Formats: sequence, C-alpha cells, structure tokens
Amino acid sequence: MPRLPYVPGFARPVAEGESRRAGKAAGKALRERVPRSAHADWKAGAGRPGAVDSVEAANAGRLPGLTPIRVGRMAASPFAFLRGSAALMGYDLADSAVTGVGAQLCGDAHAANFGLYGDARGELVIDLNDFDETLHGPWEWDVKRLAASLVLAGREAGADESACRAAARDAVGSYRHTMRLLARMPATSAWNAIADEELVSHADARRLLGTLERVAEKARRNTSARFAAKATERDGEGGRRFVDAPPVLRRVPDREAAAVAGALGEYLTTLPQDLLPLLARHEIQDVAFRVVGTGSVGLRSYVVLLLDHRGEALVLQVKEARSSVLLPYAQKAGFTEPPAGHEGRRVVLGQKSMQVVSDVLLGWTTVEGRPYQVRQFRNRKGSVDPAALAPDEIDDYGRMTGALLARAHAHSADPLLIGGYCGKGEELDEAVASFAVTYADRTEADHAELLAAVRSRRVAAETGV
Repeated sequence: MPRLPYVPGFARPVAEGESRRAGKAAGKALRERVPRSAHADWKAGAGRPGAVDSVEAANAGRLPGLTPIRVGRMAASPFAFLRGSAALMGYDLADSAVTGVGAQLCGDAHAANFGLYGDARGELVIDLNDFDETLHGPWEWDVKRLAASLVLAGREAGADESACRAAARDAVGSYRHTMRLLARMPATSAWNAIADEELVSHADARRLLGTLERVAEKARRNTSARFAAKATERDGEGGRRFVDAPPVLRRVPDREAAAVAGALGEYLTTLPQDLLPLLARHEIQDVAFRVVGTGSVGLRSYVVLLLDHRGEALVLQVKEARSSVLLPYAQKAGFTEPPAGHEGRRVVLGQKSMQVVSDVLLGWTTVEGRPYQVRQFRNRKGSVDPAALAPDEIDDYGRMTGALLARAHAHSADPLLIGGYCGKGEELDEAVASFAVTYADRTEADHAELLAAVRSRRVAAETGV
C-alpha cells in the first residue's frame, strides 16, 4: 500500500521501527529527569508573599465594597483559605518539581470544584465545574491542589490525620489508575470514558452513594425557574424584575443594565447556530448584580432574567473574566501559550476542553471593554461539600475526584505519556500525599495569619455572607 501524505491536525505517520506507544516509553524516561519522589519536596521560599499580602494583591481590581466578603469567606477555615488563594499556590508550585508535560488545567482543582450539573436534556452529569483559572500548564499542579485540599477538607470534617493523608494518596492513585486505563483504550473510547453511572464503581467510592443521591435530588430542583421564583417579583406590566437582597443580589442602574443586556448580542455570535432559535424565543426582562463564590467575590457578575412565551424563566450569568492567576507561574515553569485574546473565550474553551459534557449555552461577551463569560445560572447544579463528609467518606471522595481529573486531563494530554510517567507502583501517590500534608500545614499557618489580621482590623472582613 502506498504511504499516504501527512495531514496536519492528525498524528504523524509512525516511522519504520517506531511504536505507536512511544509516549509510554517517553513517560518512563521522564522519571530519570524528574523522579516521582521529587513531588514530595516543597518548602516556602524566602521571598514567598505573606498570606495577607497575597490576599490584598488578589483584591486589586475587584470592587472594593465586596472585598470584605471575600476576606470573610477565606477566614472561615483553612480549607476556605485555600479555595481563595489559587495565586499563592501557583507561586508555590512554580518552585516545586515540574515534569514539563502540559495539559489543559482547571487551575483551581480543589475538592469543592467538582459537582453535578444538567446536560442539554436535563440529565445530571458529574465533573469539574469551575474554570476561571484554566490554562495550559503542568498537569501535576491540578493533582497537587486536589490532594492538598482533601487533607484540609478532611481535617475540617474531623477525620484523623491518617485518613486525611490516605484521601490525598488515594486521589493520586485513582488519577494514576484512570490515566493508565485511558492509555490502554482506543482513543475514541477513552475520550468519553467513565460514564457517570460507572464512576462510583470505577473509583470504588460506594460509601458516597447516599451522599451523591441526596445531592442529585437537590440538584434536580436547582433550576433557573426556581431561582427566579424566589428572586423576582411581578413588575406590574406583565413581566418580572429582580428584588434587592443585599449584599448578594442588588438591582443596577438602567445604564448598567442596558450595557449588560446589549452585550448579549455579541454573546449570541459565540454560540452554535442551532441554538439561536432557542434564545430567540426568550425576551430579556431584567439585569441584576449578584455576588459569586469565594475566589471570584469582587469581580463584576450579573444575572440576566429571560422569559419565554409562557413566562417560564431562563437565567444567564454574565461573569467578569480576568487573566488566569496562574499565568505568570506557568510561564516561569516554561509553559507559554499565545495570548488569550479574550479572557471569557479562554474560560469557555478551557471548560469545553476538559468536560465530556458542557453547558450548551456557554459563551462569552464584552461589557464596557471588559471580557465576560456567559453561562446558564442554576443549571441543576449540585455539589458535595467535602468538609462536611463523614470521615469514612473522604477517601471515597478523593478517589472519585482523582478519576474525574484524569479524565479531564486526558482530553488535552497524551494519557500514554502521563500514564507512563505515573507507572504501576505507588511512588507518585506517596510523594504527592507527603506534599499535600506539608502544604496543608502551610495553609493552616497562612489562614492563622489572615485571622490575626482580621482581628487586629488590618484587613476588613464581613462574615456570614
């Protein structure tokens, strides 16, 4: 048979004597340069920013009136502090062992950033679900952030130290097993592998079944229509409008609302053409400002109320997108990528790159010169609070999230290469577990520093919001 020409976008032809499984051998060879045991090593450098300095730096550019809410949320616990300090951990990871193998990162893969959400037909799927910091970077950074977060969540849940370390170790083990499984599968099968109904058995997470069933039951009720029923009132003209509920939800001036609503025209151009008739059947009714989660508090974020011909509500979230806080640290680690161009587009494409199923209405736009991402609000979302799990469930949760993270990374990175590096043994699992415990201890010290600053009124904090 004549040799066909190479077509860009497909794999290069395998030369005579080479193997299509060369990635596995390259992964094994990488252990010589970066031993798996090296991932255990980390200590704070002399120039490391203090916890308060890091929080204040991250507050730059946010709405000043909302930063006390962010500080108050981070001060709630060491796990909450970690959730809000992705930039500080990025600084730390840039000084740790780096394999040089890249993947599309979540960028903030802590244990609370996995959850349930609805697909196009309303069925529930479970996956990573927070992507504000997503970018191309070292795959192990997501793994280490997940492992450290599990130790902190376990401690908050009352698990003993051996159980917390085991959760971190077994999350890495599940990541490694899953990556190796994906490497052995045909590429098309691996792309959609680990169907959600099989995830619990794959990760040996059966003790989570009851918790997941309760979360799923609640998620099915968590819809735009239900939110709108609570957050809006009739406007006297046959429509509805948002009701002030400060400081979380507040009405905005007409000019600001018009700017957000007008930006949805650009948003439509980022959606697949077949979805445009769906949105054409909805009328824009109202816009309000709504405070979002710990890491994003202080960014500009709006909810837009749409009504169809029956008065049924669809709510979109229009959320400011800034440059990933990990970008300078990924560059320091040797990862460079073309400028994002539009930060909302970066977030959307990163999410679609990692998830098997993404929100069909995911898109981006620009409001008064600032980039935003747009998505459905309350799209049957549900999440497990890892810090509220029973001590005997945290390990199961670690294995489940480790498997999901491997599946997400395998969409952009060669599972043969990462699986070859990870190997069959537990050396990587133990090394990252050691890192996780060390980093959890450091995070507890950082949290204590923030608490002291709040108590001395050096930093303003608003709690209970």
